[in-house]
Amino acid sequence: MRWLRSLLVFIWIVVTLVPAGLLLVLLSPLVNDQRLWWMIAVPWLRGVMGAARWIGGVRYRVQGAENLPPADDMRRVVLCAKHQSTWETFFFPSMTPHPLAYVFKQELLRIPVFGWALGRLRMVHIDRSKRSEAWSRVASQGSQLMDEGKWIIMFPEGTRTRRGRKGNYKSGATRLAVATGAWVIPIAVTSGRCWPARTFSFIPGVIDVSIGTPVSATGREPGELMDEIEHWIEAEMRRLDPEAYTRRGGGARVAEDGESKA
Repeated sequence: MRWLRSLLVFIWIVVTLVPAGLLLVLLSPLVNDQRLWWMIAVPWLRGVMGAARWIGGVRYRVQGAENLPPADDMRRVVLCAKHQSTWETFFFPSMTPHPLAYVFKQELLRIPVFGWALGRLRMVHIDRSKRSEAWSRVASQGSQLMDEGKWIIMFPEGTRTRRGRKGNYKSGATRLAVATGAWVIPIAVTSGRCWPARTFSFIPGVIDVSIGTPVSATGREPGELMDEIEHWIEAEMRRLDPEAYTRRGGGARVAEDGESKA
């Protein structure tokens, strides 16, 4: 009974989020955010992945994990990932060797407990209605956080796209990489196969994650570099999930919920 599985996973997330999130908030004046990341955030996120697997029937397999620089590699990194559902927002921080900093809309900070905890982990929250101010914040805070050993993660399509669709790729992530001399790592993920966008209904199955080779942004132009990243991600999506793109007639249409604001 798929609906029951999905409900149980949702209940598990809410019930475990409250104590974990409140503990993180209470400890934040005493413990730095990187220790909070490894002590509380990552174990909770791995628990979400476990609940999705064992209760929801959603498994995953990763290709190209060796392309992620190891924990002692302090090069600057910007992860550019396909965004089809909520699943990857939980998954990526649970498996990377460095703490991640998302670039996200500031409205998320208003969510009780979850938003409070998010605000204590020092990420980059922006007002997407103020484009120039938003970019300045991404550039300044992104550089500072990378200096502290964090990786920046951005979804170049800006919003979740339905399975088999392609959103409008924006160059914010590659602009940041060029400005800071970072490496860009493209990631394809077929999460829409098992957790469709804007739903909380799990479809038992396997999500494929493919991590590409790091690309140096040094000496590159942001638009040209993003074209390369987009080409790799979209070609890899068609390799990983050909059925979705055959059904959609090539998946060339823009996401139904609008353009990226990143």
